[in-house]
Amino acid sequence: MLNKVKKTVIVVFKNVITHLSQASKIWKDKSRKSQAADNLVVGLDIGTEYIKALIGQVDPESGSIDIIGVGRKHQSLSDMQAGAISDIAAVVDNCDQALKEAETQAGMSVRQAVIGIAGELVKGTTTTLKILRNDSNKPLDSEEMEKIIILVQERAEKNAKKQLTIETGGRDVNVKLVNSALVSIEIDGYPITNPIGFQGKEVVVQLYTAFAPLIHIGALEKTALELDLDLLAVAAEPFAVSRAVLGNRISQNFSAILIDVGGGTTDIAVINDGGVQGTKMFGIGGRAFTKSIERDLAVSYDMAELLKIGLSDNSIPIAKRPAVENAVNKTAGTWVNGIELALSEFTKLDHLPYRLFLCGGGSSLNMLVEKLEDSNWYKNLPFTHKPTVHLIKPEQVSAIIDKSEKVIDHTFITAMGLLRVGSDTMQFDEKSSSSIRDKIDKMLRT
Repeated sequence: MLNKVKKTVIVVFKNVITHLSQASKIWKDKSRKSQAADNLVVGLDIGTEYIKALIGQVDPESGSIDIIGVGRKHQSLSDMQAGAISDIAAVVDNCDQALKEAETQAGMSVRQAVIGIAGELVKGTTTTLKILRNDSNKPLDSEEMEKIIILVQERAEKNAKKQLTIETGGRDVNVKLVNSALVSIEIDGYPITNPIGFQGKEVVVQLYTAFAPLIHIGALEKTALELDLDLLAVAAEPFAVSRAVLGNRISQNFSAILIDVGGGTTDIAVINDGGVQGTKMFGIGGRAFTKSIERDLAVSYDMAELLKIGLSDNSIPIAKRPAVENAVNKTAGTWVNGIELALSEFTKLDHLPYRLFLCGGGSSLNMLVEKLEDSNWYKNLPFTHKPTVHLIKPEQVSAIIDKSEKVIDHTFITAMGLLRVGSDTMQFDEKSSSSIRDKIDKMLRT
């Protein structure tokens, strides 16, 4: 009888502990929302190899961002597949740890988040639409401009679905718009920066759009929900990198090719005259090189990763270096072919920008930079000069200042770009701009 009472007490005690724990979690979640400032945003880069969380404090007036908290957590092999989440529970736990580290450093909680999305099924292209107006004497207004943008987005969505249906063997894939950006506007053949008030018959709009499968976006939305974050936006990661590089400045002269080499994918964005012409992704990243070493040298994956890192920091034993380089070189050749193939699809450009900027953990492998610099992969592409190759440095990112002193290299550029997308998306009541770029950007965000 006594033992039965003891067991009952233990069960009741466990239930009390469980309820207290749940109540504590609810209180903490509410506390996060109540304590978080409206001008804070977290850029959550859910990479195949690492999760990076950057907390940024946005200045409503200038749009500049101060990084005040940084968190990072390594992912397991089974958590991600080709840049997409394959184990939501594990990824949520990893994100939570990275987020807590960033919040501890910042000394405050964050409520609003922007999460990056990558993978071969994320499609980003520039769509051109020509509109013949019924009344060429009527000045163009914001309402008509909004209708034109909707038409461009609808055409881009149709093309994205068609492309994904072909790539997935005929399956009907539901997609969702994740990013839009204005590239250019012409009226009767003349480039226009502010079309409002202009008369004319023919309006030509170029708009960059990125679409992703709903299943991938749903996984990210679920992750944000589990973390009790308000999801401001989901951003295609190559678009985020372009936003990091372009920043607040609208430069009609800036042209470059941005290459983000992650753990599972390589993402490419082509910027021409200050506008994003398109983005491409293919499924070769840092893990592919590790697996080449694992396979060729018959070592464990963890050992193969150490050997790969050793190529760049010179910690690898001299005797093993030739074998490791040979293993990496095989996959590096395929990777360069992927770069060439992706860039060959930008057929609307007369010339490709000759400046290449690399970021992401995979670009730490020196052999990749050497391959791009030393081989003739570019000969069949429309370059006017031999491409130059550089790693993007955090200090080169416009209007984002690292107050944490922990954003140390090119591996954080994507997360910095997500902060910029967050700043673009955040609405401040006291800021009411009359700029047509701002108005059109607002149309695109909604």
